[in-house]
Amino acid sequence: MKIIFSFLFAIVLTAGTFAQKPIFAEAKTNSATVYYNGAEMQQKASLSLPSGTSEVVIKNVANQLLENTIQIGAPSNVSVMSVQFTTDYISEYDTDESDPKVKQVRDSIKLLQNNLARLLNEKNTLAKTIDLLDKNHQVYGQNSGLSVDELTKMVNYYQNKRTEISNQINVLQEKEKKINDDIVRLNSRLDFNQSRSESISKGKLILQVMNSAAGKVDFDINYLTQSASWKPFYDLRADNIRQPIEMVYKAEIRQNSGVDWRKVNLSLSSGTPNQNNQAPLLKAWFLRFGAPMGYNQNNELLNVISGIQAEGAAMGTSKTKASMSDFTTVTENQLNISFDIDVPYDILSNNKAHSVAMKDLKLPATFRYYAVPKLDKDAYLLAEISDYGKFNLLPGEANVLFEGLYVGKTFINPNETADTLMLSMGKDKKISIKREKIADRSGTKFLSNFKEQSFTYDITIRNNKKESIFLTLKDQYPLSTDEKITVELTERDGGRVNAETGIITWDFKLNAGETLKKRISYKVKYPKDMSIGNL
Repeated sequence: MKIIFSFLFAIVLTAGTFAQKPIFAEAKTNSATVYYNGAEMQQKASLSLPSGTSEVVIKNVANQLLENTIQIGAPSNVSVMSVQFTTDYISEYDTDESDPKVKQVRDSIKLLQNNLARLLNEKNTLAKTIDLLDKNHQVYGQNSGLSVDELTKMVNYYQNKRTEISNQINVLQEKEKKINDDIVRLNSRLDFNQSRSESISKGKLILQVMNSAAGKVDFDINYLTQSASWKPFYDLRADNIRQPIEMVYKAEIRQNSGVDWRKVNLSLSSGTPNQNNQAPLLKAWFLRFGAPMGYNQNNELLNVISGIQAEGAAMGTSKTKASMSDFTTVTENQLNISFDIDVPYDILSNNKAHSVAMKDLKLPATFRYYAVPKLDKDAYLLAEISDYGKFNLLPGEANVLFEGLYVGKTFINPNETADTLMLSMGKDKKISIKREKIADRSGTKFLSNFKEQSFTYDITIRNNKKESIFLTLKDQYPLSTDEKITVELTERDGGRVNAETGIITWDFKLNAGETLKKRISYKVKYPKDMSIGNL
């Protein structure tokens, strides 16, 4: 009998242990390693644990995470028996009333609605009173039995009372309008607070733990979430073509994990997050020819300048007093680059772009102007940067500020195969370029069964700057893909000819105030009963 009693007592004791209320704790984010598509979050949760087995619910974790990447660190006296992630855990803490802002707005709306109901009752009563007065004000002449004095008093009473009640109704209508306006305003605030509460964390980790000694316990929590990203971008500033380019290396970070990152140490990585329990196997590494990932390779410089966008948004001109390079550690691995930033940042969970400055660089550059007047009458300033690999640049957009003016955007691609990195610094309106067709040197001739068309163009360049410049000028003549069509380049004015592309290039120095003219001429001969659509 004693054995049965002891066995039942053990069952009750065990059931009581597991039926105890869960212990809640809130995780605090200490640091985050952000990848191009994802982030590894490091959090800490502190709580008091009794001895024995407990259920621990850790709140304020990401709404979406990769469950197989969850790692829980605990002291040696605590054993974590199981970990479960959920966004559907319901408790007395998980109601709208747990958000004080939402509760305050709800209470205000309820109070206004009660006031509105009393006001409508009062207005309805006054309206019925007027209706009663209107129905009982009729007097039927001499048979009414009223004297003149009594009739006069009655009329005065009716007029005064009706006017008084009508004025009261007008006052109530104004109050009603104000209450309705306040309710609409509070409802909009409620919608905002509710949408905000939807973006905050609903993720929870449910732990089954066993503790050998009661006391305070710190849990280290680590996991991957895909609800964060970053991309590099740059600010380029050049005061003139004789000094190095000042570059501010920045990161645009977004996250909507549901957890606001406050005073968090950031590490930004160009690699791909990979956390699993399977040990990696190293395989043979085969090199292949091909364009760099995410970049459309082209040999012509025209594609370098095509990224310029003449946008009107102004870029800030203030310079950072303290260099961010002093607070950023750059680690270059074989396949990726990481930036560890010592300055804590606040990154709210709103999926908005947050700008983080990482490094300040000075890029020694050789400046050259570039123009293709057939396509664009403007001259572009290009900066040539050699030995650019040491700057740990990543592909990204850049805002360009030249001579104190915002000139647009360009794209930096350090994955180029060329030895020199070309940065487009925008258009320079002080370089005037005109390309015009010479009428007396152009025309059409008919030779027997053939038609011959001649084309001559003069390109005039003027340097209106107070300093000399170096300019690369390009034009072209057509190429034939049909044996019936023959093309002859008759004049190139000293330009270099690429016979495979038909592109002619001139490189020259243009002094301040100097004007230079270049000429290109060619002939196209083809059967006269045919036509060329793109000539």
